[in-house]
Amino acid sequence: MINVFILGSRGIPAKYGGFETFVDKLTENSTSKNIKYHVSCRAEDESEFEYNNARCFNIKLPNIGSAQAIYYDFLSIKTSLKYIEENNIENPIIYILGCSIGPFLSVYMKKIRKLNVKLFINPDGLEHKRLKWNYWVRKYLKYSEKIMVKYADLVICDSLNIEKYIKEEYKKYNPKTDFIAYGAEFKKDISSENTEKLNNWYQEKGLEEGQYYLSVGRFVPENNYETMIKEFMKSNTEKDFAIITNYENNKLYEDLKAKTNFQNDKRIKFVGTVYDQELLLKIRENAYGYIHGHEVGGTNPSLLEALATTKLNLLFGVGFNREVADDAGIYWTKEDGSLSNLINHADCLSDEKIEDYSKKSKDRIKNHYNWPMITEKYEKLFEDTSLFSRVSAL
Repeated sequence: MINVFILGSRGIPAKYGGFETFVDKLTENSTSKNIKYHVSCRAEDESEFEYNNARCFNIKLPNIGSAQAIYYDFLSIKTSLKYIEENNIENPIIYILGCSIGPFLSVYMKKIRKLNVKLFINPDGLEHKRLKWNYWVRKYLKYSEKIMVKYADLVICDSLNIEKYIKEEYKKYNPKTDFIAYGAEFKKDISSENTEKLNNWYQEKGLEEGQYYLSVGRFVPENNYETMIKEFMKSNTEKDFAIITNYENNKLYEDLKAKTNFQNDKRIKFVGTVYDQELLLKIRENAYGYIHGHEVGGTNPSLLEALATTKLNLLFGVGFNREVADDAGIYWTKEDGSLSNLINHADCLSDEKIEDYSKKSKDRIKNHYNWPMITEKYEKLFEDTSLFSRVSAL
């Protein structure tokens, strides 16, 4: 039996978040009889429970503010190593999602090696470049990433661009890497209860089916809300721009008001968050087009969900997004007029052309980003002991 300890997500069952959804779908779609998953979960107690045949162990955290995330990873490693030692588990794998624990990982490296634990990491999407962090936090995250790549037996990247960056940036460590993408699901039939919810939501937000462009994502500068809003306001479209994000009590929202005066354009509609996944799926499906402005990261879950549901996708043309969508998307830049002209162009596309883009986007998900296929790749990786020959420097 191969024991895989997955640390770094908030836990399962997933309510939100890319890492949480990944762990949920990995365990849900597992077919291997040789793998037992152990998943750390943030909680208010220290109990254990089974979910998707995975052993889930709760980590209770003190209220220490922004340091909670690092301390959570620290306690998750400590708890996992204790379990491994007490149960005499042979050749376990610890898979850490994210790279925030680096400077503190050295505390456990001797024990990790003593217990013959294989250390896998997922560097996520260049967290140190996110503008939401101040200078010193970004410096810390970059240093932490370096330490974790140095120690890791394997770095699993969900983007080819991220894999290329890891190999080039840390070539002196000769990191062993592998690429396994993130996944998405195809639409499911919406319940009658959610059909009513959908109609009520449209009425409440002042939207009509097929008469809005949509954006879904965290409300942070690197998702290019300023560019998207300014360009949408310059476009000639009569459709609305529905922005699903956590904008409440966010300084960026007030800054954008001052810079763009979007509040004077009735087409721009901040509609809050939607946590009902069935409802959100139908909102995506019924949008005329999806506008994706994410600039930092690997394979972005929001983009995959858009490709799986929305017919027409207008994407910021960075390497990460082009890698995922290929010719299923149409692309814009930060150049003045780029997105506004693309919106005007999109408004004039024939139904036949839009259906062509829709088929291409669904084929991208079906052929490259479906969860059963991704789970199979992970489980083959976990079972392939030939990958475990590298000994990381201490």
